[in-house]
Amino acid sequence: MTRSTLEAAVAANHELFMQTGDRIEAVLVEHGLTPATAQALWAIDPDEAPPSMKTLAGRLYCNAPNLSFVMNQLTDRGLVERSADPADRRSRVVALTDDGRRVRAAVIEATLALTPFARLGDDELRQLVDLLGKALDPAPEGA
Repeated sequence: MTRSTLEAAVAANHELFMQTGDRIEAVLVEHGLTPATAQALWAIDPDEAPPSMKTLAGRLYCNAPNLSFVMNQLTDRGLVERSADPADRRSRVVALTDDGRRVRAAVIEATLALTPFARLGDDELRQLVDLLGKALDPAPEGA
């Protein structure tokens, strides 16, 4: 792969990210969200056990103080609740409220409807998911 091919792939990824963000801005504003708070809502799967703050920070690639700032915003809006982890009382878990589930679903629905990826067919999307999965695979030790 040449550097220009890699640059083109990175530029296309960035453009897709920016276009999607621009297209869903009105939905975020409607729900009083920022891109960071919307990403945090998306990272809390209502069909899984509530994640710990540490797990959530890992999913969002952020540090504890930044996550606390985002969680304070979501808590103040009544979209999430923090509580002690029943398995480790020193740790806090984050759960969506009913309103949080509703807003999360609205953001995901709008994102899926408005993303440039929506133009692709099922076979193309499967190929893309496979390629992105390969790119996101952790590097082997020592690589």
